[in-house]
This record gives sequence, C-alpha cells and structure tokens, in this order.
Amino acid sequence: MTSGGQIGTSGETRTRLGPWGIVALVGAAVAFVTASSDLTEIRRAGADVHWIEPVLWEITSAIVIVGLAPLVGLAVRRWTPREDNLLRPGLIHFALTIPFAAAHVAAIFVLRESAYWAVGAHYGYFHEDGVLGTFVYEWRKDVLTYAAIASLYWWFQRRAEQPPAVTPGESRIEIRDGATAVFLAPADLLFLEAAGNYIEFHTAGRTHLVRGTLAAWEAQLADRGFVRIHRSRLVNRARIAAIKPTPAGDIELTLDDDRTLTGSRRYRAALETPQVST
Repeated sequence: MTSGGQIGTSGETRTRLGPWGIVALVGAAVAFVTASSDLTEIRRAGADVHWIEPVLWEITSAIVIVGLAPLVGLAVRRWTPREDNLLRPGLIHFALTIPFAAAHVAAIFVLRESAYWAVGAHYGYFHEDGVLGTFVYEWRKDVLTYAAIASLYWWFQRRAEQPPAVTPGESRIEIRDGATAVFLAPADLLFLEAAGNYIEFHTAGRTHLVRGTLAAWEAQLADRGFVRIHRSRLVNRARIAAIKPTPAGDIELTLDDDRTLTGSRRYRAALETPQVST
C-alpha cells in the first residue's frame, strides 16, 4: 500500500479517492461557490460586509460537515440499506439527521463566534430566529447533506462488497477475510450463509467471515455448482450426500462431512434441476 494509492493485483499503483476525500473536495468547492454568492447577494442588498465574513461562514460549515462525514459512514455500515430491508435503516438514518444537524449548528456557532471574538466582534448567530428557528433552518438543509454523504458511503460500501470477478477457467475464488486475501478452491467450500452484513464461508476446517451480500456471491458461484436452498444460505451441490423432506414440507440436507442444513421448500426445485458441468 502506498500513500494515497492502492496496489493492484498486477503490481500497478492506482490512486483512489475514498468517500471522505470526495466529501472534502465537494465541500471545499461548495463553500467557495456559496461564499461568493452570499457576498454578491449581500452587496446587492446594500449591506456593508467584508468579504472575509461569508468566506468564514461557509468554510466553517464545510469543515464541520467534512468532520462529521466519517460518523455518517459508520452509521451506514451499522445500518446498511438492503433490497430486502429498506424501511428500518431508512427511518434510522432519517432520525440521525437530527443529531447531525444539532452537531453542525453547535460546532459552526462555536467556530464562528470564536473567530469574531478574536477580532473584537460578535457573530450573533441566533439573534434573529432564535435557537429553534436557526436549528430548523439548518436541519432542512442538513437532511439533504446527510442523505448525499450517506449515499456516497453506501455506494463505496457496495463496491467493496462485490466479490472479485471470476475468470473463466480459474480454479480458485478470492475472498477477503478482514484485511487478508484468501484463495479457496470451490470444491473445498461446503456452504455459504448470510450473517447480517457479512457472509460466512464454511469449509471443512474453518469459517471465513466476508463482508458482502449473498445475492452477489450467488451470481458469482452459480456456474460453480452452488445453489440457494434458503433465503440466507447457498450450498455446494457436489458436497451434498443426502436430501430428505421434512414433515413441514421443507428439506433437510446432509453434507459429506455429516453436517445437516435446512432448506426452504421455496428453493426445492433448484436442487431437483440437473447440474450442468462446466
């Protein structure tokens, strides 16, 4: 790993700007544009203001938002919106816009008041609308800011969760167990199981925990003989020793290492489809 870059598999260095870097760049650009617009509008209104004041207002706001961005990223990792689970994470993130806006308002007040105090002046942030009015005004904007930052972190997370592309004819698959790249032969994998935002890769001797989605790995491993038997489970058909129905109409699979798995009746037809060798 090099500073500001990433070593590719072929040895080349690729510079990659992460979500925090993008937030910082966009924040700086927005601060510059907004400050110049503020200055123009204020002077058109006939007010006498030094150009440094709107610059200070927007720079302090940008600094606070950039500082809060990693916390939004942590929230996205903790409550990740999924195709099958959008409502609960969405409501949680909407609720988090309130402390986000509160931290934003409090921090910019301290920064701006300190800067004005240093030159013997007073900022007076809450004089016209009061604390509540100012908070509501900022919160309306911060909802959109939070959503944009959260979407950016979510997009980067989804990219990172995508399994490495499998080259036709390649005999092994690559998984990332933490910071370690692990290469496994598909024949050594017994089954995969979803565990929140992670996937458990079960082999005969070890379980690897990989961040990702079961749907993405299903697409990658379908032509390797893996089939879904449950909404949260994929199994290697070659490692199935026996299949029997349960009284409830589901299925029970016994693997060749004597482990048993439960499959849903919804996916029973997939096991009855003849496997095509590749």
